Order: sequence, then structure tokens, then C-alpha cells
Amino acid sequence: MPEGDTVWNTARVLHRALAGARLTGSDFRVPQLATVDLAGWTVRESASRGKHLLLRLVDPDDERRTLHSHLRMEGAWRAYAPGERWTARPAHLIRVVLRGPEAVAVGYHLHEVALVPTAEEEALVGSLGPDLLGADWDPEEAVRRLAAGPEVTVAEALLDQRNLAGVGNLYKCEVLFLRGVWPWTPVGAVADLPGLVGLAHRLLAANRGRWTQSTTGSLHRGQTSWVYGRRARPCRRCGTAIAKRELGERVTYWCPVCQPEPT
Repeated sequence: MPEGDTVWNTARVLHRALAGARLTGSDFRVPQLATVDLAGWTVRESASRGKHLLLRLVDPDDERRTLHSHLRMEGAWRAYAPGERWTARPAHLIRVVLRGPEAVAVGYHLHEVALVPTAEEEALVGSLGPDLLGADWDPEEAVRRLAAGPEVTVAEALLDQRNLAGVGNLYKCEVLFLRGVWPWTPVGAVADLPGLVGLAHRLLAANRGRWTQSTTGSLHRGQTSWVYGRRARPCRRCGTAIAKRELGERVTYWCPVCQPEPT
């Protein structure tokens, strides 16, 4: 699930593959960048900001640009050795190809792909709240932003990247279960917002650097989550069947007993 930790890991994969390399070619399969050629540009660094990927580049004349992409639910970047077969996804899902002398980075099913002056990055990510895995992480500011919308449901507020950047459906569900909070509780009625925010930070930080996302402490298949992806299966605490509700791309899992609706 491409949430803050996955995007952080992806940024590090791209950094190891391309940082310091002068690109030998590029291929953009999105209309707005179809004619762009980044051959000759050097990759300075790869970074993440919440769920956004920022690949910073410089040309021989010191012009600096940032290639921005968003993974959403399906996106992924993969790094391959030159000549290696690209096997991660079907070819028709490829949106960006960046070729270096020692690695090729391929972006699949990417969203919001843009190439902007690096000085203008804030136009793309400046509205985001504190990044749970970033140097700007500020739990007090995250709590302040959440509390500014007391009538918003806590599930919705956690997904709003303007409050805190990096939480998606998986961590939303797991944090609320572990805190015993009914997902549709108004933020103003949540007893301990700092505790909620602190737990979200600890869970993402624990999974940083690995691809298996676990909130239970187990890395074994089928044992990594408390409620997420476990509809109708017994709650690991009380045995009640886990419930699920869908609204568009937003899915919520919860235990009706461990997370009771306020009376």
C-alpha cells in the first residue's frame, strides 16, 4: 500500500540507483511531458514528502528542476540494471523511464507527474501538513491542525494530508483500532489527539526501510494487521467479526466491539 513509509522507501531506492548520475535518456509517456528530454541532466537527489516523490535534477548550466510524481493507490517506481527485463507491471502502465549509465528507473501508473523549477516545489507540496517521516515532523502542529476541524470525522481528518502527511487507509484503520476510536467520531470528541498522532508516527517509523507493513509486530503473511484487510474475520482481541465500509477509494475496517460507536 503506497503510504508514507512506502514512498519514503521508494525515494531511497531511486536515490541509490540514480543520485549523482548523468541521465543518458528519458521517456515520458504522459501528454504534458511527451516532448521532454532529460538526457544530460544530473540527478541530485530523490526525496519524499508525505505521499509525494521529488526527484531533483540539475543541467550543465545549473538549471534546477524537480520531477514530481504521486503514487496514489497503484503507482510504483522500480530500478533495473541496464538491459534487465522490466517485469514489475504491464508495459502499458509505464509513465516515466529515466536511463542512467548504471541503472534505469521505471515509473508505473504514476499520477500528477510534473516537471517544475526546484524553487517552485512548494507550489506542489507546500499545503501538506508535517511529514510523519520527514525532518519537518512536528507532532504539536499536527495536533493543532487536526483540532482545527472538530466536526470532521477522525477517519477523514487522518487522511487529510493538510493535517499530517503520510497516513493512508491502512494506517488510518490500524491507528484507530489500537486507540479504540470509532472511525466516525468527530475530531472534537476524540479524547487524546496527541496519543493518536504519536502512535501514527511510531507505526510509520517502525516500517521505514522495509517493504512489509506491519502494525502487529509480526512479519508473517496474514498476521501483519489488526483490522485492515480482515473483513468478517475475527478480531484479534475480542473475536468479533471485523466490519468494512467503502466510500469510493476510501475503505475503513474496524471492530464494532473494540471501537464502539459513542452513545
